[in-house]
Amino acid sequence: MRAPLSDANLRFAQLSTANLTEANLTGAHLEGASLARSDLFNADLTGADLSNADLTGVNLAYANLTSTNLRGTNLSGANLTNVKGISPAQIRQQARTDESTEF
Repeated sequence: MRAPLSDANLRFAQLSTANLTEANLTGAHLEGASLARSDLFNADLTGADLSNADLTGVNLAYANLTSTNLRGTNLSGANLTNVKGISPAQIRQQARTDESTEF
């Protein structure tokens, strides 16, 4: 059974390398959190706030990022293959990416 994380207050949490596969993080507050190298495959982050979070090398393949705040988020080396609810151009406008970020 997965922990209910929708609307959770996880501001500045240290969650590096966490397995959050298919997690329900709708509306979660993750501002400034460290999720580097975590697995968020097919996670639902609808309406979540990831502003200024560290998502370096994170796996977000197939995640739902509808209405997610990515302002200032570090997505260097992240896997964003087949994300839902946001385009690569919108991600690049809001977040930091690099040549190793996969879309």
